[in-house]
Amino acid sequence: MSTQPIEVDARPGTGPTAFLSVRDLRVHFPTDDGLVKSVDGLTFDVERGQTVGIVGESGSGKSVTSQAILGLHKGSRAQITGEIWLDGQELVGKSEDEIRSFRGNQMAMIFQDPLSSLHPFYSVGRQISEAYLVHNRVSKAVARKRAVEMLNRVGIPNADRRYDDFPHQFSGGMRQRAMIAMALVSDPQLLIADEPTTALDVTVQAQILELMKDLQREFNSAIILITHDLGVVAETCDSVVVMYGGQCVETGAVDDIFYRPEMPYTWGLLTSMPRMDRTRQQRLQPIPGQPPSLIQVPSGCVFHPRCRFRDHVRGDACTTVHPDLLPTEQVGLPGAIGHSVRCHIEPQERRRIWVSDIKPGL
Repeated sequence: MSTQPIEVDARPGTGPTAFLSVRDLRVHFPTDDGLVKSVDGLTFDVERGQTVGIVGESGSGKSVTSQAILGLHKGSRAQITGEIWLDGQELVGKSEDEIRSFRGNQMAMIFQDPLSSLHPFYSVGRQISEAYLVHNRVSKAVARKRAVEMLNRVGIPNADRRYDDFPHQFSGGMRQRAMIAMALVSDPQLLIADEPTTALDVTVQAQILELMKDLQREFNSAIILITHDLGVVAETCDSVVVMYGGQCVETGAVDDIFYRPEMPYTWGLLTSMPRMDRTRQQRLQPIPGQPPSLIQVPSGCVFHPRCRFRDHVRGDACTTVHPDLLPTEQVGLPGAIGHSVRCHIEPQERRRIWVSDIKPGL
């Protein structure tokens, strides 16, 4: 699979260069306890035909990011700033009605739990047909034919008969396939999959991921895959955005993130992941501590309270200075264009730690 780098140094206001371009996105929620900074300055690009994985622990801002792209925060108390460009059109400034016309037509989402996403009182086929009717001026007969076609396409047996079945009559894997059919019924150019294989057994999980790749090749769609499963990312994605505390702490091609990671948080994710392809030399090492409060985000590096390597930084920079997201190729280290990291440890020292201390134990 070819890898296309993510451009992380695009400047707001200069115009988009990628199919989807998210720039300095901030999504904050005012509460009685304070301002929740769910996403705080996120920038990444996605090209057509590319799959970008967004990974991180629960509460890192992954799902809030996807909801902001889809405009699902419109009408809420969310404070959204930054830019979201989709095929040359800026979405943040559009009205709720304008965003609704994009949603389902040019961009669509596969949610984590299909049973709660599908309406229990309507048949699966009818819900897919209605999703098609919203964006296409066709008869109900044509919409039904299109829905049956998509159910067939995603591997639902006897699709014409199953059209009239209700969600509770489908298995978990079949409900997820039906959600994919609904998301793709209007041929969207951007597909966002939020934990699409959670709670599915490994066999069904592999089938769902292979189905998404097949459909991507057919429609040349861009995919954002939100997950905490690094194995899924390694198998499926071209590029990766690692999020922590509402921020991107490392981003790059999938090979860079898995074989040449630069950020201690990314090291922690890798060392806590079981390996089935080789004998592990050391025990799994969980990341100590808990994710930060998004109301009281730590000063300096957002990861410093849990970082085992902050003593490699001289002075108090880790606790007082917020590090910039810097491209690795601009600091004298080899690596693919687009690999960037947010860390105060000197680049050469980061590389030494990875090669001598972290990598041998994986």
